[in-house]
Amino acid sequence: MQYSQKDISTIENANIVSDLPDKITNDKRWDKLQDVEIPEHLKDMVKKKDMEHRYFNDTRFWQKIPYFKNVSKDEFMDVHFQNQNSVTKVDHLDDLLDELVDPSFLEDVHNGMIKAPMNIRVSPYIMSLINWENPLNDPLRKQFIPVASDFKPDHPKLVLDSLSEQEDSPVNGLVHRYFDKALFLPLDVCPVYCRFCTRSYAIGSDTDLVAKLSFKPVPNKWHKAFAYIASRPEIEDVVISGGDTYMLTPARLRQIGELLLAIPHVRRLRYASKGPAVLPMKILSDKEWSQALIDSVELGRKMGKDVVFHTHFNSPNEITDITREAMLYLFKHGVTVRNQSVLLRGVNDDPEDMIHLVRKLSYMNVQPYYVYQHDMVKGLEEMRTRVSDSLELERIVRGATAGYNTPLFVMDAPGGGGKRDLHSYDYYDELTGISVYRSPSVDDSKIYLYYDPIDLLPEKGKKLWTDPKKHNDLINDAILQSGYKELEPAL
Repeated sequence: MQYSQKDISTIENANIVSDLPDKITNDKRWDKLQDVEIPEHLKDMVKKKDMEHRYFNDTRFWQKIPYFKNVSKDEFMDVHFQNQNSVTKVDHLDDLLDELVDPSFLEDVHNGMIKAPMNIRVSPYIMSLINWENPLNDPLRKQFIPVASDFKPDHPKLVLDSLSEQEDSPVNGLVHRYFDKALFLPLDVCPVYCRFCTRSYAIGSDTDLVAKLSFKPVPNKWHKAFAYIASRPEIEDVVISGGDTYMLTPARLRQIGELLLAIPHVRRLRYASKGPAVLPMKILSDKEWSQALIDSVELGRKMGKDVVFHTHFNSPNEITDITREAMLYLFKHGVTVRNQSVLLRGVNDDPEDMIHLVRKLSYMNVQPYYVYQHDMVKGLEEMRTRVSDSLELERIVRGATAGYNTPLFVMDAPGGGGKRDLHSYDYYDELTGISVYRSPSVDDSKIYLYYDPIDLLPEKGKKLWTDPKKHNDLINDAILQSGYKELEPAL
């Protein structure tokens, strides 16, 4: 793979080669330092691989797919081309991959779709970045295209709405769980459909496994959500998600921002989108949409309010030079971008991959914010990790870069407990995989239980879950050991 080095200065290149250049930099401001003897190094010189996060693929990578071999860069950068050529049916995938993969893989996908909680929708951008020579192990394929051969039986305690968002929903499309924060869900569509989506109960159309709850983009219905927020003076923070704000028209994006910012007690807005990871060219080619986002940020700043953009990169393989240009465009226009990853087995649970992702995000001015323990969503057992493995991953990642660019590893406590530091459990048994959390600021009368995937437990632990009659005993023992037997389990 070829990489662009146009943003790597001479001084940076000096860190990835064995010999220093004659001149450290061509910048005249450094002229007085050219003859200064370089102090003795206390650390070993880094290798080129250590600087890999600074390289961005600027090749025409999409042309390796026969279907896109004659697609120019201008055409590929057009967001309309991306939307029109997104894979939304398995039959379309068959046509696209006919010359690239073994027919047995496509059969595997067809069988996988029968068990999947999400429909398929994959952009040409992501399709072009998947390694089709080894699709079963590719981190992007794992996120968006199911295969039956990967599936593992669901943990008996999995539920569809694992975060119990509907229980904290005063009106359709609004969740009010935290004291001062509301989650506004204006629509139920996304530029791609992530297999692991925590809102698989609502996003996309019905599947064989799930009949969906609808958050259709009907502005008149939004007014109830706005009226509720305006009636609650404690709400200062509103997250606008869905679905995906990438799919809002510029006019609707402006409307939402202006109405929410006009509520005096609302101080912070967060627009949430997977878009930059799967369709980065939209920021560059749909300038009307980008300007609507920028205008919302600027309006908030004039009012003394904070408006930011939250996105969702899970793998460094999602990032190209198109991504870098898109993030630079937002940065130059004053838009703060933060990233929230989901920890996925076989995608980003390797320390080297996670550190690479964190450094790459930081390099293009995207702040690594959260890494979520995978929610307990049905049909995705093979993608979840054990809490103990996630904690060890955080231990290795912390210190790999500056603290403000180090993500916080969190658990969104099942049953509506909200976000907890992953290590803040009150009890954790690695044998049974049961962890117990409390969330006093959300509900001090409840405890929240998370269950590690059974296939990763020790053999003795796996056997304990084979008898359904003993499940309650395992749970009750964990609650007893936590010291909070008087509290009610949320689920």
